[in-house]
Amino acid sequence: MPAPAHGIPGADIAVTLSTASVYPASAEVAFSLAARLGYDGIEVMVWTDPATQDATRLRQLVEEHGVPVHSIHAPTLLLTQRVMGIDPWGKVDRSIELAQEVGATVVVLHPPFRWQKAYAEHFVDGVATREHDSGLCLAVENMFPWTAGRGTVQAYLPHWDPVPQPYDHVTMDLSHTATARSDAMAMVHALGDRLAHVHLADGSGSTTLKDEHLPPGRGNQPCAEFLEHIAQSGYAGAVALEVGTRRQDRTGREAALAESLAFARDHLAAGLARSTS
Repeated sequence: MPAPAHGIPGADIAVTLSTASVYPASAEVAFSLAARLGYDGIEVMVWTDPATQDATRLRQLVEEHGVPVHSIHAPTLLLTQRVMGIDPWGKVDRSIELAQEVGATVVVLHPPFRWQKAYAEHFVDGVATREHDSGLCLAVENMFPWTAGRGTVQAYLPHWDPVPQPYDHVTMDLSHTATARSDAMAMVHALGDRLAHVHLADGSGSTTLKDEHLPPGRGNQPCAEFLEHIAQSGYAGAVALEVGTRRQDRTGREAALAESLAFARDHLAAGLARSTS
């Protein structure tokens, strides 16, 4: 993985920007903002934006803006079921190829939906095999239950919570912990060195189970404590900002992403300072 920027407090852990953080603007906007604000890299959310599926275009953006691609988020969301085809393993394999072509070392995956029973049946083994064969880290993300009438429904197989599952590598998303009303600190302690990637955002744990992706510090998740913990624990992955800015104008988006970067760097630096004192 490319090294984070030098001379910045807390920079031992790379802080990257997900292209999802500028949605519905393009990946090119994300690269431009990441370079201007001083992010260490990019996470590419594979989406309908053609650039997110095109290794040649992504390499051009890396060269133009001097910002490397650290991770690829496979199109395994509900809204991307037809991006990179409809076969779930085909999506995973194409995402792995894309990561290899642009120099990323992490591919983020969601667990299968409950209606993808054949995919789910072999998901754990399929992920492990592809990790071994590709040499990449395939990190399965924590999700959350869905609302159904007055109750909830298990939308993922084998489960939305990856902690008890036999995945070697996990992505933790702090907006998803809010939505699921999970204990983020208990999760990070339970995962230990299985934690391979972080999606930094916040949430308020709304009663409607809404996935909010607020800038860190604007919800009720222990974002500061979490960052300080991973900085002290020897965490070797990246922290990718994945916040929602779709209701912001260009000025508001840039301000939110600058605020989020400063929050991440400040608390990572605080954790590192404690670990070396």
